[in-house]
Amino acid sequence: MATLPRALAPLRARSYRLLAGSLALSLFGQGMWAIALVWQVVELGAGPAVLGLVAGASAAGMLVSTLLGGALADRVPQRRILFACELLQVSAVGTVAVLSLAGVLSSWQLALASLLSGMGVGLYYPAYSALVPGLLPADQLLAANGLEGVVRPLLAQAGGPAAAGFVVAATSPGTALAATAVVSLLAAVLVRALPPTPVRRELAEGTGLLADVREGFVYMVRTPWLLATLLFAAAMVLVFIGPFEVLVPYVVADGGGGPAQHAWVLAAFGIGGAVGSLVVASLRLPRRYLTLMNLLWGLGCVPLVVFGASPALWLMIAAAGVMGATFQAAAVIWGTLLQRRVPPALLGRVSSLDFFTSLSLMPLSMALAGTVSEAIGTTATFLVAGLAPPVMAVVAVVAARLPADELAHPLDVGPDGEEAAVGEPAPAGAAWMDRGAGTSPVQEGEPWPS
Repeated sequence: MATLPRALAPLRARSYRLLAGSLALSLFGQGMWAIALVWQVVELGAGPAVLGLVAGASAAGMLVSTLLGGALADRVPQRRILFACELLQVSAVGTVAVLSLAGVLSSWQLALASLLSGMGVGLYYPAYSALVPGLLPADQLLAANGLEGVVRPLLAQAGGPAAAGFVVAATSPGTALAATAVVSLLAAVLVRALPPTPVRRELAEGTGLLADVREGFVYMVRTPWLLATLLFAAAMVLVFIGPFEVLVPYVVADGGGGPAQHAWVLAAFGIGGAVGSLVVASLRLPRRYLTLMNLLWGLGCVPLVVFGASPALWLMIAAAGVMGATFQAAAVIWGTLLQRRVPPALLGRVSSLDFFTSLSLMPLSMALAGTVSEAIGTTATFLVAGLAPPVMAVVAVVAARLPADELAHPLDVGPDGEEAAVGEPAPAGAAWMDRGAGTSPVQEGEPWPS
């Protein structure tokens, strides 16, 4: 594998190949679960309200578990957490599969399985994000995040749902659920094959998980680039996600389309994301990484304006593709940025804060989308959703002085593979120990620019 292109260079490492294979199976299983869940609810004769409750249980599980999952990822070997998450998925999904095939499944049992599945996802993401930098050199992290950005939409949004839909059509939702459990079991086998990794943190005597979570919040608040980006991302999600998820289907229907045409729009978003990830993974980390990342997210919302004009289907597909490419390109830079600038001892908690921020305002955004569109009209709603994020991105860049920050902390990697910058300093007084090769002990955190 010595001649692999830059985007595939991480696959030279056997441990990363195992982790990437497990992630691919996990994402495929998540996509299968999403479709099998919907049609299982339909088979039970339940309506949209029950489906909303069951799907909401998954989101609730993620919100409940993700912050504690970050604390666990910083004090427990991440491989163990990933293995436990996959076994939790196998147990929850496998149980409802057996109940479904036996004809005794109830809605409350499906909701409980959805809650447990969501908790597993909330625990999985911080542990995965914290484990990757321990398996790869710094100059391959961008490529690794790019690979994840490629496989995530292709498997979670396309391959998994398509496979589950085929199984449901050919057999039953129960069979699709059973297949989902088998996929999670295979992912667990690959995680189990990973070599043991040392805990990169020594705990202060008497500290607990809640204290660990608090330390993560302290680091976030005292790190301007991190706080500014997370606040901007939360505001962007509030403005953007509701119109895209709730209003776009109605725009498609008003244009004479249906579920198939809506699926094409969503597929374009996923394919655009895969292309954007692959492009970024094939390049070096940009010099102006903070500015570019935030502007990509902000400007990536502008194509929403197209949906407000009730255009032809091909324009909506093109707009969704551009949005997916810019969003995922920024996400690849963001994931690499966290792994390069956050101290390893804090990476799990910071990743969980990122995940929590992304999830927390999604339900509110989707709840507000319909009400706002009725009050000001669909076209005006899409105008706000498309044009407000670029303004917010510029505010974040200027307020946190991100251009000066990225110049002071270059993340380009020299020919010898050594980092030009290491992890950010962390608040003093905590019992953190950075054991990464070539890095120095963490020190007191940075204040907000005055």
